[in-house]
Amino acid sequence: MDLGLEGKNVIVTGGSMGIGTEIALTLAREGCNVAINYRRHDAEAKEVVAQIEAMGRKALAVKADVAVFDDAQAMVKTVVETFGRLDILVCNAGITWDGVIWKMTEKQWDTVINVNLKGYFNYNKAAAAVFKDQKYGKIVNIASINGLRGKFGQSNYSAAKGGEIAMSKALAKELGKFNVNVNVIAPGMVMTEMAKNIPAEFLNKAVDETVLGRIASPRECADVVAFFCSDRSRHVTGEVVKVDGGQYI
Repeated sequence: MDLGLEGKNVIVTGGSMGIGTEIALTLAREGCNVAINYRRHDAEAKEVVAQIEAMGRKALAVKADVAVFDDAQAMVKTVVETFGRLDILVCNAGITWDGVIWKMTEKQWDTVINVNLKGYFNYNKAAAAVFKDQKYGKIVNIASINGLRGKFGQSNYSAAKGGEIAMSKALAKELGKFNVNVNVIAPGMVMTEMAKNIPAEFLNKAVDETVLGRIASPRECADVVAFFCSDRSRHVTGEVVKVDGGQYI
């Protein structure tokens, strides 16, 4: 299915690893020019850029901390100047730092909230200003089913992802009249490199929660993101789509 994404210019935050990398590569396969941000993984970011350029697309890697407001503003400005325009923002960067609430430190709480919620505000705000003026844009925010149901030992992560979902719905209302769609995907457990290091008992528990009997691949998340990035979803906004194999049910 041709999604009509040829020549669109995209930012994917957290694009050097895991789901973010697959989103960046999937959108490049659909014809997009893609800029990724990363904080630490220089070699991985360069490899993603190389793969995108090998497809004949423009690519850019920007070392930027999503939790820093000025970094987000600067990256959006750089992408517009380099690509000539920005059409799509996919916010994906995120971290976990687990602990039950009576053991969780203030630093654990603040760090996760700053990356997983404030980081989304930073990039959504910067991109929204561009999209509003050009009367076009797509924003896809990557949340989690744990932002909908809560998760033991993840009060910080669940709060951030729940806040991200609520923010996205508010932005859909604010930006709709400017022809900007804002949607969310909420994955369950996804088989990233990080997930492969999770003890088998926890992975098996996640599998048992699903109705499809398996963990999602990053590509299965990326395919839903690509739909939201396309004009095939032009009358869909403020929605949260779970990509979890029925794990939430």
